[in-house]
Amino acid sequence: MSTSSSFTVGIVGARGHTGAELIRLVAAHPNLQLGFVSSRELAGQRVSDHYPQWQGELQFENLDADAVAAKGVDAVILALPNGLAAPFVAALETAKPDTVIVDLSADYRFDNTWYYGLPELTRSRYSGQKHISNPGCYATAMQLAIHPLLDLLAGPPQCFGVSGYSGAGTSPSDKNNVELLADNLMPYALTNHVHEREVSVQLGVAVEFMPHVAPHFRGITLTANLWLNRVQTREQIVERFQQAYAGEALIEVVDEAPWVSRIAGRHGAQVGGFTLAPGGKRVVVVATLDNLLKGAATQAMQNLNLALGIDELTSIPH
Repeated sequence: MSTSSSFTVGIVGARGHTGAELIRLVAAHPNLQLGFVSSRELAGQRVSDHYPQWQGELQFENLDADAVAAKGVDAVILALPNGLAAPFVAALETAKPDTVIVDLSADYRFDNTWYYGLPELTRSRYSGQKHISNPGCYATAMQLAIHPLLDLLAGPPQCFGVSGYSGAGTSPSDKNNVELLADNLMPYALTNHVHEREVSVQLGVAVEFMPHVAPHFRGITLTANLWLNRVQTREQIVERFQQAYAGEALIEVVDEAPWVSRIAGRHGAQVGGFTLAPGGKRVVVVATLDNLLKGAATQAMQNLNLALGIDELTSIPH
């Protein structure tokens, strides 16, 4: 792994919650220089005025796709809402085809020509691809909770998810309105959520997902109900998870069901609470992660490091 090389990276969509976390991770990275940060709302303002971790005179700019491509950086992270990535990808492919692109939207998660970057599960599939699709936040939690038991599944996993309202982004809506969220839990997109489709494709099994937004700011709790095709003991289930994530610095297998309050602000995920129903053919597993970190920015940094030949955990506290 390279440790002395230096690379330039640009961030498009830097005003959002995830953009802020990305800037912090890049600022802490010994091999990355921030070449530009693009934000329509913050254009002309200094990055250091918003993020004290960042030193220097760099200003936010409002860059269209061609202007981003003209910057000529080594890597671009697209932290945009769904449906907006294509013009940037096209411009970068034309101007500098070897640019590493990490896209945090859902736009390319179903495109097999892109590497789907959930390193703990897909690292072996990485073979130098320049285009990387960052998984969804809920989708990451679901896959971490289900994958070690994939060959034991007797039917579609049912997943009940609860996210902090930062997952609804910065554009005003009911799902990030703190007054409407107070003392409340908002169910939404109860079938066919994009992360339901994403996980179903990635795991090759139908997954049933019911998301909710809660009054806390950050962090996801994902409770997965899994029917099994043969009787298991709790010890067998726990051993599968411990083996699956042995050596993974960002995945912690815990005994009790993890609490979202303990994962907020942390870069990894916790999986635990393994509870078998009488008869040993149904188990419930709970996963927690910070939707802005392992669900977005931290995972993007893992993928960027991987693509640039840098140690995967560089700049990521663990």
